[in-house]
Amino acid sequence: MTINLFDDASWMSLRPLTFTRPVADLRIGILTIAEKWAKYLKADFGFYTQDYLSIKFAPKPNADLFINGSICPDEALLNAISGLRAGEVLYKREVVIAYIAGQHDLEAVKSLKQIEYAGDFIRIVYPEHIFGNNPAEIRKDFKLLTERRTSANISNTNQLLGDDIFLEEGAKAECSVFNTTYGPIYIGKNAEVWEGSLIRGSFALCDNSSVKMGAKIYSGTTIGPNSRAGGEINNSVIWGNSAKGHEGYLGNSVMGEWCNIGADTNNSNLKNNYAEVKLYDYEGRKMRNTSLQFCGLIMADHAKSGINTMFNTGSVIGVGTNVFGAGFPPNHVPDFSWGGASGFETYRLDKMFGTTEKVFARKDIAFDETEKNILEKVFELTESYRRF
Repeated sequence: MTINLFDDASWMSLRPLTFTRPVADLRIGILTIAEKWAKYLKADFGFYTQDYLSIKFAPKPNADLFINGSICPDEALLNAISGLRAGEVLYKREVVIAYIAGQHDLEAVKSLKQIEYAGDFIRIVYPEHIFGNNPAEIRKDFKLLTERRTSANISNTNQLLGDDIFLEEGAKAECSVFNTTYGPIYIGKNAEVWEGSLIRGSFALCDNSSVKMGAKIYSGTTIGPNSRAGGEINNSVIWGNSAKGHEGYLGNSVMGEWCNIGADTNNSNLKNNYAEVKLYDYEGRKMRNTSLQFCGLIMADHAKSGINTMFNTGSVIGVGTNVFGAGFPPNHVPDFSWGGASGFETYRLDKMFGTTEKVFARKDIAFDETEKNILEKVFELTESYRRF
């Protein structure tokens, strides 16, 4: 089977996280949304997304099943989608879930036979939905990836509370405490938990990543592939190829790909007056009430922070930013900004590309024209937000 996952209006409301990817490429739980659907359906997948992203995230030809990329799969949804026939669309209220047609056209979907879905599902519409739904998605992905499989052995130097832990081939852990009584713990292929770490499930450490010595990690946290994590982390998602390797607190947050947080960087996830947290909204160009009491840092791809950076409750840090210096930076730092609390200037693309080439080289990945073209387009799209 071949499927295509399409963006809807959630691509807009998830910015800046989606400036560099389709919605279905967001990681939540252990897998990306696209990877979840592919596993459940045993399918190859492509994307229908913004034109400038399509060179990297292309649609698959000859696919007639189209699925909303903002929706996370579950068994009930799969059963409903499996019952669809050509010319039918599955929807809930005004949200198109999936349809079967000869081509992707959301306007033409209105003419298809409508099948209303009676159940509920997890849909990612705003950035805070990622960390908010991460515990549930870790549980679902854990079952999907480990059912009827046997874990690799775990060293007897560790202390285990509960037995809901799974290690992939090549995973290592020594002299650490794993508490699975609150949720499962997944350690990916060739991932490593260093000595003295304290980890409470639900937790996922993806392939080729590491947790450094003495880390304290709480429930609902995912460390994506090829990443490094240390210090104190609570209910946060790090997508991959990123580093929060030192002391400092990260809580109720999302950290994109190719990011780096300097030593002793902290974010607030609770306002001093316990009020509901607001996040910057790109579409309305104003603060949006999340209705959450706990909401920390939203950091888009290629963002960096210097040592001892302090992020306010509900901070949104755009693509390609570099934040440093004393004091609290503003709650919204526009994409491709360079500076801190004392002021910002535009982070020139040639300088940002120079850094990015070095970052990619450390992972033996080429910073190619496709990546550069996407970032050039994001730079152009976000120009009006940079008013220094």
